[in-house]
Amino acid sequence: MSSDQQTFVPPAEVFEVPVRLVGEGFRLEPLGPEHNEGDLAAWSGSIEHVRATPGFLGDWPPEEGMSPEANLADLVRHARDFAERRGFTYSVLEGERDGTGEVIGCLYIYPGKADPERVHVTSWVRADRAAFDKTVYEAVVRWLAEVWPFDAERIDYAAR
Repeated sequence: MSSDQQTFVPPAEVFEVPVRLVGEGFRLEPLGPEHNEGDLAAWSGSIEHVRATPGFLGDWPPEEGMSPEANLADLVRHARDFAERRGFTYSVLEGERDGTGEVIGCLYIYPGKADPERVHVTSWVRADRAAFDKTVYEAVVRWLAEVWPFDAERIDYAAR
């Protein structure tokens, strides 16, 4: 385990990374290869909307899109980061019950690039589910405060 990993979240014997959050009309689960088709459809159909979401700097998602294979490689990388506790990416799924709902967005929790002591949090939802953006944001803010081991002043998550 690298020192970056140790400073981002405590070791597994001290902190168990949450694998679920159920909110009003949505749930989060770790992003993985099984979400490839839904994830690709969600963001590629909402590129302008995602780029305009608070916290995104206009460089993602790529305007030209991605092939299913390239998107899958990205999801595999995120799943590996999660397993290795380097960063945590969740699919935002419509509905509150397991086994139901489409991919409607994504949540990323990573160390800050410029300052790894900061916690960089971003989320987006599809354009046709834009009303969920504030709902997801508010639920995640509570979840970060109640469950995660981060001091609030270290978290950078653009308000909605």
